[in-house]
Amino acid sequence: MRGLWAAMATPLDVEGRVDHDLLAKHGLWLLSQGCDGLVPFGTTGEGPSFAAVERLAAVEALLRAGVPATRIGLGTGCPAIPDTVALTRDALSLGLTHALILPPYFFRDADERGIEDAFAAVIDGVGSDRLRATLYHIPQISGVAVTPAVFGRLRSRYGALVAGVKDSTGDLAQFREFLGIAPDADILVGAEGDIARALAEGGAGSICAMVNIVPRLVRAMFETPAGEAAMRAAIGLMTAPFQATLKSVLAAQTGEAAWRAVRPPLREVDPGVGTRIAARLAALAIAKAA
Repeated sequence: MRGLWAAMATPLDVEGRVDHDLLAKHGLWLLSQGCDGLVPFGTTGEGPSFAAVERLAAVEALLRAGVPATRIGLGTGCPAIPDTVALTRDALSLGLTHALILPPYFFRDADERGIEDAFAAVIDGVGSDRLRATLYHIPQISGVAVTPAVFGRLRSRYGALVAGVKDSTGDLAQFREFLGIAPDADILVGAEGDIARALAEGGAGSICAMVNIVPRLVRAMFETPAGEAAMRAAIGLMTAPFQATLKSVLAAQTGEAAWRAVRPPLREVDPGVGTRIAARLAALAIAKAA
C-alpha cells in the first residue's frame, strides 16, 4: 500500500447492518477524490465491532461496484489468531492481497516475542505468497505495540509478505525507526499532519481518516507541506469520540442520516456536533465536494 489510502468509515442501516450501497458509493467517491486505495474496517471503520462475514460481504459490495481488488486493503486483525487467519485467507480468495493486521489486542502484557509469534502464526496459517501484510501499530487504541524490532525480525523472516507498517502514533521518531529497519518496505503514517514530512524522508504514504471528510486537503499534503497548518486546524475541530464525530460530519455533509449510526460500545454524538464542524470546514473552503 503506497500513496493515499482511505481509512473508510462504515455506514449502517436502520437495523445496524452495513449499508453496502452507501459504502460502495462512498468508496467510489474517495477514489474519485484522489485516493489510491481503500481500507475498510480499520479503527475509523470500527473494524473490531464487525464479524468476519460482515467484513467480507462489505468487500464484495465494493468489488461489485467496480473497485479493483488491488485497491482494497482489508482490516483483518482479531484477538484470536485462527479468526485472523480465516478472515485473511477469505479476503485473498476474493482477489485481495493487502491486509491491515492488528496484533492480538487483549493480553496487553504480552512481550514482543509473543507478538512476533502471533504475526508469524498468522502468516504461516494464511500460507500464501500473495499476502502483503501491513502490521498495524496503534498502541494508544489497541493497547499492544508493534515494535520496530518485531517488524524487523518478521521482515527478515518473511520478506515481502510483511509489506510494511502503518504507524498511527503520530511519533515521527518511531516512524523513522521503522523506516530505518527496512527502507524498502511500505511505512505509512496515520497522522495527516505528518504526511509531507514522512514522504520527504522516504515514507510510502498514509492510511488516514480525515480523507473521509476533507479529501482535497489530505491529497494536497502529497504535493506540498504548505497545507499543514490548515490540515492541523481541520483535525483540531474533531472531538472525542472520533469515530462518532467523523460520521456525524459525514451525515451533515452528505445529508445521509445513515452515517450517524455507530456500533456499540460507541454511541452517536448529537447531530449538531457534525453540523457545526461541517460548517467550519466549509468556511475553511475544504469541505467535502458534492
